[in-house]
Amino acid sequence: MADQLFIKQAKQYAEVRPSYPAELFQFMASKTPDHDLVWDVGTGSGQAAKPLAKIYKNVIATDTSPKQLEFAIKLPNIRYQLTPPTMSITELEQNVATQSSVDLVTIAAALHWFDLPQFYKQVKWVLKKPNGVIAAWTYTMPEINESVGAVFKPFDTVDCEPFWEPQRKLVDNKYMSIDFPFEPVDGVDNTGPFDQFVLEKVMDLDNYFTFIRSCSGYQTAKDKGVELLTDNVMDKFKVAWNEDGQSQKVARFPIYLRIGKVGN
Repeated sequence: MADQLFIKQAKQYAEVRPSYPAELFQFMASKTPDHDLVWDVGTGSGQAAKPLAKIYKNVIATDTSPKQLEFAIKLPNIRYQLTPPTMSITELEQNVATQSSVDLVTIAAALHWFDLPQFYKQVKWVLKKPNGVIAAWTYTMPEINESVGAVFKPFDTVDCEPFWEPQRKLVDNKYMSIDFPFEPVDGVDNTGPFDQFVLEKVMDLDNYFTFIRSCSGYQTAKDKGVELLTDNVMDKFKVAWNEDGQSQKVARFPIYLRIGKVGN
């Protein structure tokens, strides 16, 4: 389901999705004893794979959407791999890695789409034991300022609400309620969510609209013949956006991280 939702807006997704802060990856890397191999699952266009490749020797970046992978960032130590939504152990070994060989599994803004019991079996199979780490994070919608937020809130909670997939509630809940059966990593006493990371992106109004159009709820509505960004809605956003006279604004995306180690 998730790959179908994002196929049509893959190019928009690659262009407007923000870059994650380096501190996020440094924190994750500090929790893995070795820095040999990462499996980045649901890589999309490689927003997490690229910074991971600066720290780890090799990155295997997988996705179920060939359209997303078309726009992925190419680096010599990243191997992009198209995978089926579910894999047998044999397929996992062929497409990803051998048993107990992966230092870190990462899932950027995608864990809520997965068949978690099946996925976690795969994670526990590929991670090095006992200290292999899984890190999954999401981020909430961009925070601009009070004026734009006052327009966005009813747009999100009223106009878009009928078109969000049920998994969106896990994001709204900041991954607090998502199943995460792993042990705390060294230095912390729980698996999160941790909220000390924020990503930022400079946007103009067109970028902001493109971001909205890249969201799954917007695409679902469009597929059903509903245009959420009507002229009236866009006019409200324009008034709020231009209120301070600044055409470009810094959008803040709070990040919520779950991180744990596989154990024995």
